Amino acid sequence: MSNNKTILRSIMFVGTGSDTGKSIVNTAFCRIFHQDGLQPAPFKAQNMSLNSYATPEGLEIGRAQATQAEACSIECSSDMNPVLLKPNNYMEAQVVLNGKVTGNQSAQKYFSGEGRQWLFEQVMEAYNRLAKKYSPIVIEGAGSISELNLRDRDITNMRVAMETGAATYLVADIDRGGVFGSIYGTIELLKPGERKQIKGIIINKFRGDPALFEEGKKMIEELTGIPVVSILPYFNDIHIDNEDSVALDNKERSAKNDKVNIAVVLLRHMSNFTDFDVLERTGNVHLYYAARPEDLDNADIIIIPGSKNVMSDMIYLRNKDLAKKILQHHDAGKAVYGICGGYQMMGKTISDPNTVEGDTGSIPGLGILPVTTVLKPDKVTEQCTFTFLDHKDDCKGYEIHMGETARDGGKPLCSIEGKNEDGCFINPKTWGTYIHGIFDNTPVLSYILKNNGNINDSGIVDHKAFKQEQYDKLADLVRKHTDMDYIYGSLT
Repeated sequence: MSNNKTILRSIMFVGTGSDTGKSIVNTAFCRIFHQDGLQPAPFKAQNMSLNSYATPEGLEIGRAQATQAEACSIECSSDMNPVLLKPNNYMEAQVVLNGKVTGNQSAQKYFSGEGRQWLFEQVMEAYNRLAKKYSPIVIEGAGSISELNLRDRDITNMRVAMETGAATYLVADIDRGGVFGSIYGTIELLKPGERKQIKGIIINKFRGDPALFEEGKKMIEELTGIPVVSILPYFNDIHIDNEDSVALDNKERSAKNDKVNIAVVLLRHMSNFTDFDVLERTGNVHLYYAARPEDLDNADIIIIPGSKNVMSDMIYLRNKDLAKKILQHHDAGKAVYGICGGYQMMGKTISDPNTVEGDTGSIPGLGILPVTTVLKPDKVTEQCTFTFLDHKDDCKGYEIHMGETARDGGKPLCSIEGKNEDGCFINPKTWGTYIHGIFDNTPVLSYILKNNGNINDSGIVDHKAFKQEQYDKLADLVRKHTDMDYIYGSLT
């Protein structure tokens, strides 16, 4: 449709609220533009998520922008998500600016308005660096664009749309109900200049025949004066990495018969739950998330995931008797694996002399692994190539953690680029690692299944090829239900 030298106006997808599907729509258009021979790149000024990713330069961004960059077939960079907020609790978050931690701030201080102009300038500098290399820039908004109490402090929604001149499309979720009110109210609450920036409306998650909504489509267009350019069907057969923890609400919660049952402990501050997406798609495996001790009763494998606040979550495991159940599972000779914060919790002690996570000081871990962890202010954020145990094949993953772990027993689980040791291995059913994405590698996945009841490699898919297929399926679906001529017309 266009060649790769074409310079197009940026496009932006904003929402009537949170979880309307903006990230998925953004990913779809990243792939569509790539399929059409353009050079797109994703951008989200400010993201709030515990699911993050390490760039090739060793910087940290939200997982969604890394996924969208992959859909564009380009490397991710911190310019794609210059501000990342990682909640420590309900009142405070770690602030990551241009890929590096700047410290912790309370929500009140962060949104108070102090320094917001400077922060917006940082955001736009990142955008401008991207715009010099890619076209179109595919921008994602955050939450609702009509939060009146946040309008004057906006650095991620309509202020970005106005500053970049992006053709802006409003995404509404019809599945949750109230789509007419949410669309009309959202648009009416915008300032006149902002309203003019909205070029079209996308109805998302429509169940049934879209032809049945033709009358509703006309009503929306008459009410708003803005065309409905797409009615996207609800789907559950296309699998795209999701960074929003809301997705966990729809995950399985109990074991099943005739499967290798893998239970991920549902921590209060769980991070990077996309580590386990590949397990959900593996034949002969049933992955579920365990919130109560009894949920672990029928697990073949327990995985303790990453955590944004490892000391708090370790205390939580004890208070909820989950720690006791994990130890009983381990004592019975069943598998327990730890990823990042989960690896730290499996050790003997976790110490925080620098008050990285608070003033708790030092606490005992589960004592399953002969390791001790000291939390430190400096954050490790890097992609890595590694070998797993004695396997020769190179594997890929990434590290994001604030702590150093010393091993005084067992042996290393992984060798990173033949230089550095990672993790602790006691036996095939007891190990921990700092490497996120470790299960995305066939040698690792095959190993744990063979040692936990699945004696062959049946059901294991090529994760990289699978992801590329999903991007194409998503793009094809969105293209089919969207007026693409109108979309491209708004970008010239």
